[in-house]
Amino acid sequence: MIENKFYNAVIIGGGASGLMCAISAMQKNCKLKIAIIEKNDRVGKKLLSTGNGRCNLTNSNISVNKYTGSFKGQAKQLFERFSSDYLLNIFSNLGLLTYSDNEGRYYPISKQASSVLDIMRFSCERLGVDFFCGEKIKTVKKTGNKFSVITDTNNFTALKLVIACGSKAAPKLGGNASGADYLKNFGHKFKAFSPALCPVTVNSDLLKSLKGLRVRGKADLYNDKNQKLKTEIGEIQFTDKSLSGICIFNLSLYTNKNYKIVLDLLPDYSHSELYDILKRRIQLFFSLPCENLFTGIFQKRISQAILKMSKIDNLSRLCTALTENEIQKICSTVKHMSFTVTKNEDFSYAQCADGGVPGNEINEKNMESKIIKNLYICGETVDLCGECGGYNLHFAFSSGYLAGENL
Repeated sequence: MIENKFYNAVIIGGGASGLMCAISAMQKNCKLKIAIIEKNDRVGKKLLSTGNGRCNLTNSNISVNKYTGSFKGQAKQLFERFSSDYLLNIFSNLGLLTYSDNEGRYYPISKQASSVLDIMRFSCERLGVDFFCGEKIKTVKKTGNKFSVITDTNNFTALKLVIACGSKAAPKLGGNASGADYLKNFGHKFKAFSPALCPVTVNSDLLKSLKGLRVRGKADLYNDKNQKLKTEIGEIQFTDKSLSGICIFNLSLYTNKNYKIVLDLLPDYSHSELYDILKRRIQLFFSLPCENLFTGIFQKRISQAILKMSKIDNLSRLCTALTENEIQKICSTVKHMSFTVTKNEDFSYAQCADGGVPGNEINEKNMESKIIKNLYICGETVDLCGECGGYNLHFAFSSGYLAGENL
């Protein structure tokens, strides 16, 4: 039998943004009746996986320059208030202790994402927020000045509604496009979700030979007009069909088919410096096969790939047999190892998604819809996506808190 339940506000989505929204609302007005509807059997499932299970909740370098999407301009005003210090103070008042690493990334001092979730869940329970987990939503609509959310087991009526149900990223943790469907039914436009912060698949016959290897380097992204769009430095990982690693994840926000990712495997050395190094090594390893040229610099499979990309087909040739032209080609390969992008990996590999409700349809002062009164939109459902390093959780928490204040 379906039960009728009335609330001042119903929040669809029990993730980072939805939980923070509920906490903020109840802290401001403890007399409110707030409900969180979550499709998973428990709240915060995706939150537990963030930061490799440690939950990188914010960054000391918060700036709109770390984000892409149509809400980017409006986010500047939001971040003027919600700095990393402001957000950390909110968490401190909830009972969470944090620390930062040398990249400015903040984590719970326990190094466990469960600490962040438990702190938020306990706060919701203490403040009187009602959880409804494992609820399958059938319809969401507005009739008159009230919202109706009908699930398999309950009929919720609310004066205000918050859409905080995330994106299609990480489908194994419940990611889907339900928020897009609800909002489009309310008359909102919606930029379709696409995978972001994920590995990038590229055209290469040599990738399979590099599978599982990692190297620290510089990665440049070029568009199809050969214009450099972005540079990242960090660990680069090779899979059998894609490039991965945090620096590649950040480039994935800007990639497109036929763009190029160019790797510099020794960014601390110029082309001429590398040439001098190789000349000395040829003298040192004169009696060895050229596949040993990078011994002590790169893993052997990477060395072999460099030589093959430099058109050195016979790896058993002695180092001293390499010509001046071949040495220059090898230097160029190390400094400009180029891969043509085919696409980003699918949502199952993505940490978040690009896309969402356009910024011009949201009031950045309170996260309220400009189309439907008393409808609020926060977190990943907004067209804003940040780089790796706590930027997406920072926006999820901040936008959720701001929406909650206005319920």
